[in-house]
Amino acid sequence: MSRHPEIKWAEREDKVFITVQLPNAADAKVVLEPEGVFGFTASGGADKQPYEIKLNLHDKVNVEESKINVGPRNVFCIIEKAEKQWWKKLVKDAKTPHYVKVDWDKWVDEDDDEPAGGDLDMGGMDFSKFSDMGGMGGLGGMGGMGGLGGMEGLGGMGGMGDFDDSEDEGEDVSSHEVKDGGKAEGAEKPKEAEGAEKSKEAEA
Repeated sequence: MSRHPEIKWAEREDKVFITVQLPNAADAKVVLEPEGVFGFTASGGADKQPYEIKLNLHDKVNVEESKINVGPRNVFCIIEKAEKQWWKKLVKDAKTPHYVKVDWDKWVDEDDDEPAGGDLDMGGMDFSKFSDMGGMGGLGGMGGMGGLGGMEGLGGMGGMGDFDDSEDEGEDVSSHEVKDGGKAEGAEKPKEAEGAEKSKEAEA
C-alpha cells in the first residue's frame, strides 16, 4: 500500500505553491490537469517505499503557465490559477487530508498579498513548465530526480548564464593582466633611463 508524502501549500491571488516533502525520491512523476487534478507518485526512504497522492484542487488551473522544480529534498510546484481569486483551501473536499499542511514560510494573508513574483526568493531554482514536460513524452517521463526533461534545458540556460559570467571574469582578468603588465613595463623604463643618465654623468 502506498504512503502519503507530506504536502505543504500556500497561495497568492493568482497562484498556489505546493511542496511535496520527500527527500531522495526516485522515479518521481507529477501530473497536473486543467480541471485541478494534482497527482504525485515516487518511491522514497531507505527501503524505497511507494508514495502516492491525488488531490482535487479547489479550482481550475493554468497548466501552460505552471512550473515545477525537482530537488534532492522536495518537489516544488508553482501552479497558476485559471482565475485570480483566493481559494482559502487547497482541495475541494470538505475535509482536508491529514498530510496537507499550511506552508507558513510562504503564507501571506489576503490583505498582505504582493505582486506576482515579488515576495518569494526562489534561491536560484531552475523551473520546468508542466506543458514543456508534457511535450517531451508525457509527465511520466520524469524518471527520477535528475530526469526532468524540461529542467535539463533550463539547467543548460542557467549554465549558459554562468558561462557568460565566467567569460566576463576571464576578460576582466586578462584586461587587468595587460594593464598591470603595461604599468610594470612603464615603471622599468624610467629606471633604465635614469641609470643611463647617471653613467653618462660619471663618464663626464
